[in-house]
Amino acid sequence: MKRSWYAAPYGLWMVLFTVVPLLFVLYYAFTDQSGAFTVNNFVKIASPMYGLVLWDSLRLAFFCTLLCLLIGYPTAYFLASRDFSNAQTLVVLILVPMWMNFLLRTYAMMTLFENNGVINTLLESLGLQRIQMIGTEGAVLVGMVYNFLPFMVLPVYTVLKKMDYSVIEAAEDLGASPVRVVSRVVLPMSIPGVVSGITMVFMPAVTTFAISRMLSSGMIYLVGDMIEDYFIAMNNRNVGSTISLVMLVLIILSIGLLRKVDPDNSGGGLW
Repeated sequence: MKRSWYAAPYGLWMVLFTVVPLLFVLYYAFTDQSGAFTVNNFVKIASPMYGLVLWDSLRLAFFCTLLCLLIGYPTAYFLASRDFSNAQTLVVLILVPMWMNFLLRTYAMMTLFENNGVINTLLESLGLQRIQMIGTEGAVLVGMVYNFLPFMVLPVYTVLKKMDYSVIEAAEDLGASPVRVVSRVVLPMSIPGVVSGITMVFMPAVTTFAISRMLSSGMIYLVGDMIEDYFIAMNNRNVGSTISLVMLVLIILSIGLLRKVDPDNSGGGLW
């Protein structure tokens, strides 16, 4: 048996559940509800309202990715340190929230942020004024970071864990300061993990709808909410497919730009 045949089940799966659905999205994007070819779907989503929703989605996804990187990279670096013996235990603790259902994790955030939630109850017990959190962009952003942070930590941790520490020792022997070692040695070598982490966080963040729907009480309207409304509430899969296709193109372009940072996936792409 040829070794390439071992990939046949995966190839069949990709064709049935990735290629075929994408072909349906492409078909509906360029047809109307009667099945006739049209480009009016793209004209409809070119209005300022759609542009504002797209901008809000990209903006929140960008800040979510940035916060995940700022929090996740130091965490991954700490866990990958050779001097830290309990790294595996903490990695498991990072993975534990991912074992729970996505909606359950978001409901847990609601119990923290709601008007009678844990945070406001604690503030009131300390004699402080309650804070309105549900229905704000801050609550949505925190919920996104909470749900997607492990997707940043794990790829960066994997790359740092496999890194050749003799290179770091050589840099230290040559008199490089700790800051210079991190900026000129560790960071460039960890670029593949950073690129993977950014991709894995940005893609679900820019199209999320459950987090914005639950933590903003419908006050924050993102692209994911719009797609859901067109497919379910309005029963208009044509415009919904058009929005999905536009988002797919934007995500592919953003991934392509990220890959240019480290085209051979070997690190060192910044210097």
